[in-house]
Amino acid sequence: MAANNRRMSGKKGAQVGSGGQRRRGLEGKGPTPPAEMRKGHAKQRAAQAKARRAQGRTTQRRGGRSASELVVGRNPVVEALRGGVPASTLYVQQFIDNDERVREALQLAAERGGINLMEAPRPELDRMTNGLNHQGLVLQVPPYEYAHPEDLVAAAHDEGEDPLIVALDGVTDPRNLGAVVRSVSAFGGHGVLVPERRAAGMTAGAWKTSAGTAARTPVARATNLTRALEAYKKAGVLVVGLAADGEAELGDVEALDGPVVIVVGSEGKGLSRLVGETCDVRVRIPMPGGAESLNAGVAAGIVLYEAARRRS
Repeated sequence: MAANNRRMSGKKGAQVGSGGQRRRGLEGKGPTPPAEMRKGHAKQRAAQAKARRAQGRTTQRRGGRSASELVVGRNPVVEALRGGVPASTLYVQQFIDNDERVREALQLAAERGGINLMEAPRPELDRMTNGLNHQGLVLQVPPYEYAHPEDLVAAAHDEGEDPLIVALDGVTDPRNLGAVVRSVSAFGGHGVLVPERRAAGMTAGAWKTSAGTAARTPVARATNLTRALEAYKKAGVLVVGLAADGEAELGDVEALDGPVVIVVGSEGKGLSRLVGETCDVRVRIPMPGGAESLNAGVAAGIVLYEAARRRS
């Protein structure tokens, strides 16, 4: 009888101890997640298999070490997707708090296409990022496909133009590399050359700074920068190095309207000794304001503008 009395109680609404289950049951659960995010969905299984295959190919190419880059955290991931940084997989933590940045990241990844969406438990994301504060979002950026130094000259000749190339010596900030790529694209250059070691590479930061121009401006990588510059010289390309103590001013160098590679050193150390000795001429940018140096991105932009002006 006691049980029957409880069932037939005249009280309305949630019972004591229910925890408001009825009220929560009436609340909306938000928009339906993409098929790739639904546990057990065929599209999710296919996306996970594709991502595993891609990761396996990357590992095999680089001798057992993944060459992919991870962008970690909600703001960095959203900014990378906004900036058109190429990506292969967006990892989303299970049971993540669905705020505006998470929703935007999912929307941008879906709109871009070709980006796998994978749900992963927090311990797995902790392991992938070595304990960094990923905030439940991790974006995998595939390895950049570098061109060969000879490809830059060949591309110019294919277009019936004199090569206009920028080489970077000792520049380690990816943002400077991205800025140089953007300037080369803006002023009709044919590519950027970087050393393989002790130099900035085409990371997500470089892609973002390039403002999308990295998709159409090739970056080549040389095992030895000095030898690559010597090969350019043999191909008839003038090697012009930027140096604060250069023997000529920028405005006096007439050869900028012909085949040329402009070599820019780091802001602190400038050109290395061997690279400086390889240059056909070293030029200085006049700075009446008294500044001691310019960063690589600004210096390259000034010389590229002068070269483009003369070529036009």
